[in-house]
Amino acid sequence: MTAAEHSPWPDGVFSGEQLSADTAIDCDVAIVGSGAGGATLGAELAESGLDVAILEEGPYVTTADFTSRAAATIGALYRDGGATIALGKPTMMYQEGRVVGGSTVINGGMSWRTPDSVLERWHRQHRIDGIRAADMEPFFARVEERIHVSHQDPETIGRDNELLRAGAEAMGWNVIGNLRNQMHCAGSNNCAFGCPTGAKQSALVTYIPRALAFGARVYSRVRALRISRAGKRATGVEARVVRQDGRLGARIRVRSRLVVSACGAIHTPALLGRSGFRSPSRQIGKNLSMHPNCKLIAIFDRDVRGWEGVHQAFQVREFQDRGLVFAAVNVPPGIVAMSAPYAGRELGEFMRDYNRMVVAGALVEDTRFGRVWVDPTGQPRALYQLCDRDADTLREGVALLGELLFAAGAKRIILPFAGHHTVTSADQARALARANIPKASMELFTVHMMGTARMGEDRSSAVTDSAGRVHDADRLFVCDASLFPGPIGVNPMLTIQALATRSAAHILDNYRRYLS
Repeated sequence: MTAAEHSPWPDGVFSGEQLSADTAIDCDVAIVGSGAGGATLGAELAESGLDVAILEEGPYVTTADFTSRAAATIGALYRDGGATIALGKPTMMYQEGRVVGGSTVINGGMSWRTPDSVLERWHRQHRIDGIRAADMEPFFARVEERIHVSHQDPETIGRDNELLRAGAEAMGWNVIGNLRNQMHCAGSNNCAFGCPTGAKQSALVTYIPRALAFGARVYSRVRALRISRAGKRATGVEARVVRQDGRLGARIRVRSRLVVSACGAIHTPALLGRSGFRSPSRQIGKNLSMHPNCKLIAIFDRDVRGWEGVHQAFQVREFQDRGLVFAAVNVPPGIVAMSAPYAGRELGEFMRDYNRMVVAGALVEDTRFGRVWVDPTGQPRALYQLCDRDADTLREGVALLGELLFAAGAKRIILPFAGHHTVTSADQARALARANIPKASMELFTVHMMGTARMGEDRSSAVTDSAGRVHDADRLFVCDASLFPGPIGVNPMLTIQALATRSAAHILDNYRRYLS
């Protein structure tokens, strides 16, 4: 992937490694993070004539550099190689992008509006102004137009997703076509490793180019250490270049009139904490929601060839009111082998069936929260304990998804529970909902981290106000999934982008307050 950094770059993109000496940067708005929140906000503000500087710890890459070599890609585009752990019982692996465009570069592209009921709850319970469905409609519509949200072209839907749909229909369950940010996707199923055709409309190919076209600057391989301040007023960002070997290089001092933390629900609270900002609510880093996920591997008696077709063409929404959503994803063979409960000859025999596998996942809308704290080295650490209620929901989800896969024709299913490796019938799958499966044996992962700087007008319970401005601070905003008061039960990207668009409108409407 390092070849990407020798590709022709557009004007306005700089690699920190080009800065061999300490450097000062002046701008109107400094944004830390270039993903769904940072890129969207940066483009909206730059389009209105503001001088915007976006700092990104990861590299800048181009569509031409994306390949199906999963191992190399994960190391280049994912933080910690995609293996960051939230401590708890069970431990949960979480993944986040570290690349210009953030996690939008390596996600599946699902583009769902926040459910109306969630927005209404946020308004009533957390005193958030301008958040109801009617208020958010123009912001969702603007983002959907920018990133081309649409259903998948039928000819690019693979056999694995067709089997998921067939199983749901056989059970009489509600299954819907996924809404994705794509333009005539080719169905290469490489979403999680960077779209090699540019069809997926990630921030890398939508909002970042738009921001650059209006004069914004993007600094890749630059790590924000802290937000500089004068009393309670944010005045810029202190950062360091990140070299190819991971060591820190030259110092960068950004001086700005407004600062925005858009580095995600794990790193935003850490950045605020390292910078000395404190919330009257004492809620910075708390209320971490993670949408726990688990995967099932179903083996069929005929070829599926899951790598052909799109990532998650459908979602099963039959049990959404119970906090469960099901989908089918393709996982490269090396990653399947790493997570399989086999070794040696058994593993070899298992992997011979790779062409016949459907990998499906169950997402749980969690009901309890974790937290993020900063360790002595200044790095964020996540603590998340799966509660009994959510563990029961997860077991129920595995049982229901197992039934669906058997209805679709699966012959056996590999489970995400240590000690309960395999089921071979729908009856066995159904029994899992009542089985004594300890939480410690569950294999969980997530890509949806939310809620550690939640918004609300009540300063005693929220970190930011309704627009994302940090309470008890001046000229400091948060613009990422940290703002969520709780889980939303669907993929969060579109919500983040709509909130970013809304924050941009608020900032521009209050120019003198934030930028004079």
